[in-house]
Amino acid sequence: MRCNAIFTKTAFFRLILGLAIFSSASFFAPQFAFAVSGTVDISGTVPGCGDGVIQSGEECDGSNLNGKSCSTQGFSGGTLSCNSNCAFNTSQCTSAPSSGGGGGGGGGGGYTAPATGVTFSGRAYPKSTITVLKDAQIAATTVADANANFSVSVTGISSGNYIFSVYSEDGKGIRSSLLTFPVSVTSGATTNIGGVFIAPTIAVDKSEVKRGDNIAIFGQSVPSGEITIAVSSEEEFFGKTAADPNGAYLYNFDTTQLDMGQHFTKSKAAKEGAISSFSKAISFLVGTKNIAAELSRVVTKGDMNNDRRVNLVDFSIAAYWYKRSSPPASVDLNGDGKVDLIDFSIMAFYWTG
Repeated sequence: MRCNAIFTKTAFFRLILGLAIFSSASFFAPQFAFAVSGTVDISGTVPGCGDGVIQSGEECDGSNLNGKSCSTQGFSGGTLSCNSNCAFNTSQCTSAPSSGGGGGGGGGGGYTAPATGVTFSGRAYPKSTITVLKDAQIAATTVADANANFSVSVTGISSGNYIFSVYSEDGKGIRSSLLTFPVSVTSGATTNIGGVFIAPTIAVDKSEVKRGDNIAIFGQSVPSGEITIAVSSEEEFFGKTAADPNGAYLYNFDTTQLDMGQHFTKSKAAKEGAISSFSKAISFLVGTKNIAAELSRVVTKGDMNNDRRVNLVDFSIAAYWYKRSSPPASVDLNGDGKVDLIDFSIMAFYWTG
């Protein structure tokens, strides 16, 4: 295991070295987004766009609107902003009501711009809280129904490229692994991402188990779902169990077949033809005694998506904010108002893999 840890750190520092070489913020800008329907939306970047300086072919650039407002664009009010392609975004502008004609006809109603946002829907755990992150910041939450179904929307955002993440937390306070979606948001349209199937939560009752004794592997998923348990060794062992009507599952694994040393376990769920991804993997030790498991250590620095780990997901979030203005406090690890190599060095110190 020590060799694996060293390899993981080495890979991370290679990523930081690459970051130092390709220091342009546009290198990390998302250039595409995946739609759950199976289509791929490609969005280009105008050369020079994003540097805050209005150049030929650009109406605006970032917060630089060239002195323009909704009023100068023919609207009565509202907030003018700039799209990622350096064109004006008037979705938050409002039009003046049309005047009545000839002596007394009623005037037309005010124009309401279509909503711009993203809606996520799918399955989690019964009565669990689902949280949506937008660029590592909490954007929306909701509670799943008794059948574990949920739908949550993020509205009031401008068009552009975002990194959305979704996770849930079960009744024992155990958090799921994170599902991440790069999304290209279009002005005046709602992007629907359906079929989200959040992986089960997972925990074990022992951090060390005496070889030959059982270790309890448990968590929560969809009600009455089929749960597949995977335990790693020189070969991988699989077992199946069923979740109860509340989504809770328990699998007692006989460790006789495992070698002495560290092992990992993970789980996934299936129901009505849909299959989740595997949960995060958690470790336990097969040894000469039984030691009860303790709560996971809470990572404070570098854990940008709140999954109690610092890994490549957090690296990708930090990379998105590299040299961008006004990064969130959770990403700006040294609090100097920017994300640079110092922040990546801090992340390396807290790296869990």
